Amino acid sequence: MERHEVVIEGNDVAVGYRGRHGRTVHEHLDFCLYRGELTCLLGTNGAGKSTLLRTLAGTQPCLGGQLELFGRSLEDYSADERSRLIGVVLTDSTQVGGLTVYELVALGRQPHTGFFGRLNRYDREQVAHALQAVGIAHKAESYMGQLSDGERQKAMIAKALVQECPLILLDEPTAFLDIASRIDVMALLRRLAVEEGKAVLLSTHDVEQALVLADRLWLLGDKRGLECGVTEDLILSDKIDMLFGSRSHVRFDRKHGVFSPEMEVKGYVYLSAADEILYHWAQNALNRHGYFCVEQKPDGDCPCFQLEVAASRQLVVRMVHSTVECTSFEELLAILDK
Repeated sequence: MERHEVVIEGNDVAVGYRGRHGRTVHEHLDFCLYRGELTCLLGTNGAGKSTLLRTLAGTQPCLGGQLELFGRSLEDYSADERSRLIGVVLTDSTQVGGLTVYELVALGRQPHTGFFGRLNRYDREQVAHALQAVGIAHKAESYMGQLSDGERQKAMIAKALVQECPLILLDEPTAFLDIASRIDVMALLRRLAVEEGKAVLLSTHDVEQALVLADRLWLLGDKRGLECGVTEDLILSDKIDMLFGSRSHVRFDRKHGVFSPEMEVKGYVYLSAADEILYHWAQNALNRHGYFCVEQKPDGDCPCFQLEVAASRQLVVRMVHSTVECTSFEELLAILDK
């Protein structure tokens, strides 16, 4: 097994729906997925992320171009062959509350055990390994209906892992999870990609975690197709902005790695602070209220003032005709809102 081996590759791929009322959702898509890497698929609602994932899984036909799994056309694989090469985890809730965690994960061995699903020693070892790898071995005898959302998602990931597939596709695996569970699941997927040598592709709206943990990003725009690359390359080349297209009220902050709304400019501030943390949160408060930090005053008549933030969190506001001292941002914002 070679790390960074190409697992699935697409050239000039078109995805969409066949039939009388069929339509092409995207075309001219080029991409690669590699072993040992976590790739995050980002896009707006309705951009076609699920359509692309189903096409990669072989459950929805490719409308055009070349789509190859290990150098062989995906269409040439039988359903049984695909089940041993591609693991899929969907967001849709499945009615498995009556199964124990162990029983659910063991179902992932079906591509290897056949119709009767009898587990031999090796199969049981793989189930145990998967449960341990995702951190829910202690829940093996619990019923799925007794698990938290985060634990249930880990069980579904273990089920895909036990298939021993080199490729795992996940459709919004962190949807409906709290922040701690989202971080936990994303970190788990990154670790599985690296330690188990999997190519892991997941769609997500959790941009913050994707920027921290993804080796590569796939940015799927409504009309601009697919942009692929190493995370930092896409950030520094301003490609992230393509996600929202012409929606000018949303901007990507490269410095902090977050999207934020465009705010009406009320004024400008010369900001100085005792450290980077104080500077960041002072800037955050000012931006929210329409004041933007500058090094020199822009042209125009917008008011401008100076704010100094000391290590003691003492705030000194120097305006044209007065100087005001505050002991909290609550006091400062009350002054600015007058």
